[in-house]
Amino acid sequence: MATIENTISSTSAAFQANRDGMLGLIARMRDLESRTRNASAAAKDRFHQRGQLLPRERVALVLDPGAPFLELSTLAGYMFDTPDAAKSVPGGGVIAGIGFVSGVRCMVSANDSGIDAGALQPYGLDKTLRVQELALENRLPYVQLVESAGANLLRYRVEDFVRGGNIFRNLARLSAAGLPVVTVTHGSSTAGGAYQTGLSDYIVMVRGRTRAFLAGPPLLKAATGEIATEEELGGAEMHTAISGLGDYLAEDDRDALRIAREIMSKLNWDRPSHDALQAKPPRYDQDDLLGIMPLDHKRPVDMRQIIARIVDDSDFVEMSPNYGPATLCGHARIEGQAIGIVTNNGPLDPAGANKATHFIQACCQSRTPILYLNNTTGYMVGRAYEEAGMIKHGSKMIQAVTSATVPQITIYCGASFGAGNYGMCGRGFHPRFCFSWPNAKTAVMGGEQAAETMAIVTEAAAARRGKPVERDKLDAMKAQIIGVFDSQMDVFATSARVLDDGVIDPRDTRAVLTEVLASCREAEAREPQRMQFSVARP
Repeated sequence: MATIENTISSTSAAFQANRDGMLGLIARMRDLESRTRNASAAAKDRFHQRGQLLPRERVALVLDPGAPFLELSTLAGYMFDTPDAAKSVPGGGVIAGIGFVSGVRCMVSANDSGIDAGALQPYGLDKTLRVQELALENRLPYVQLVESAGANLLRYRVEDFVRGGNIFRNLARLSAAGLPVVTVTHGSSTAGGAYQTGLSDYIVMVRGRTRAFLAGPPLLKAATGEIATEEELGGAEMHTAISGLGDYLAEDDRDALRIAREIMSKLNWDRPSHDALQAKPPRYDQDDLLGIMPLDHKRPVDMRQIIARIVDDSDFVEMSPNYGPATLCGHARIEGQAIGIVTNNGPLDPAGANKATHFIQACCQSRTPILYLNNTTGYMVGRAYEEAGMIKHGSKMIQAVTSATVPQITIYCGASFGAGNYGMCGRGFHPRFCFSWPNAKTAVMGGEQAAETMAIVTEAAAARRGKPVERDKLDAMKAQIIGVFDSQMDVFATSARVLDDGVIDPRDTRAVLTEVLASCREAEAREPQRMQFSVARP
């Protein structure tokens, strides 16, 4: 037993300041999520008058009641639909997350058709591609609830059209990997979006509401002169009786979701037990997580105190604590599930990088998933560290992260700067899951360091030319650089760009890790199913 001792005073002024700041950031995040839900719910009367359910009502009905649902990337596209922070509606026009459908852990994705008729919003493409990637990596069946006006032609970009083909490619890859793609087409699925329906293994259509065609009546008339109604051209009855595109004809949204759940219930698929493994909770209150982590990344924090409030019984077996002590590596369990943890009590030095490399390789040998709790300003710089082999040892750590054969999960808890982001399995290194705390900062370096670096370069260039430095212009340049860096490093900027899988309340960390570790474990058990054949379309 290696129980971490508590060193936190929850009554200190620093703790209370951290707590107040963190709660403010959480409130800001929840307000943005509520704004998206309210924008979609504003269409309730219109949907209900035509006999339809709102998108979130559909998601709620397809999921098992009372079972966990981990919603992903709720801040995607924030301030990219409009630069006005007071009016931006995040989410990318997509509701997505991991939940249970008839006892099967699935990836569920739904067009948020209560907003702009389900047209894809900024970063909605990136969000969709990411959830499809997660479904593939974690061997999750893919349930999609389709109703979309397609791309917003007023924001047309050719690169989005080309990259958008990956959505359809991924649907084919899911099916080929033996992962069922179950689609309920609640409404419009037109033009290229028709393949979102067509590339599915099981297709449910709703009488009088489903529309699936490559060209709608106006385009059809303009292109060929042919006149046809929407129902004749691509309605549910035509597709389930004549074209053969639809497999099941539902009477309304509720009936369609019932059918989707029945499909999942009949599949020969292992259903994980919801019985919790025998595990002792952390010895310390998870509410303390609000006050431990400082909002100022320059202030030190002992990450052992974070670990103590996440892992079973606050039991953490640390590896080589006296070697490279600013880098913490050790073993623990979360709800009985084994996990290796790598985190930072400061910058990464040569010894710390060397230790982390060894630990990552050892975890791969024992098939133990790895959790990276990012809290570092990067790799150490300076003559002494260069002579000690910082580049060599940092490169070995990055190579170990890249080559790891076990699931890697990353949580940005504090700073994640420079190459430290890479060595700590940042988003660019494809961790299986990647989440952020509301206070996290991600950047190549701090804004002040970037500004000072450019000031030194500018002064040196002026000296070479024999010209005086204009202080007013230099100060203006430094202020501009700091503004650019500061505006892009917080989670409201990074998560908006889908550079994580979502922002989580620190108090939810253990619960989130429990779910994603279970997904990883089940994926490992299903590995042979990748060779199964997909369902043949008639």
